[in-house]
Amino acid sequence: MANKGRVMGIDFGMRHIGVALSDELRITANGFETVNWNSIDWNWALDRIAQIVKEKNVTEIVIGKPIRTDGMESETQKKAELFGQELEKLVDISPSYKDERYTTVIASRMLHETNIKAKKQKSIIDQVAAEIILREYMEQHRL
Repeated sequence: MANKGRVMGIDFGMRHIGVALSDELRITANGFETVNWNSIDWNWALDRIAQIVKEKNVTEIVIGKPIRTDGMESETQKKAELFGQELEKLVDISPSYKDERYTTVIASRMLHETNIKAKKQKSIIDQVAAEIILREYMEQHRL
């Protein structure tokens, strides 16, 4: 991991993209935003995430890649990789990828245990999943 700037975690989904950011010291990870897109045209989502990268001094990106248990490549996995390639063109940061096959389930369970209303849970679940991806990535890459 580079020593300066924030790390961004992305939970890529076919309708919602969860975004999480580390602090500048790379100690904590927090959900930041859910970017919605229509699964056909992701240009707005790419532009919004590129804007966050620039505004928040992001120097490293990790994208969750939903690896299937049978080893076959899923459509979402392919799109997550393509999304990462397109994002790299905009921000000049080569993303890392991390297996995220159960992060949304874990995020859902975590949110269910809170007193947050169901409607609010639905709006932040992708951010929480991105936070889990980012936290695990940061733990695996600590010096």
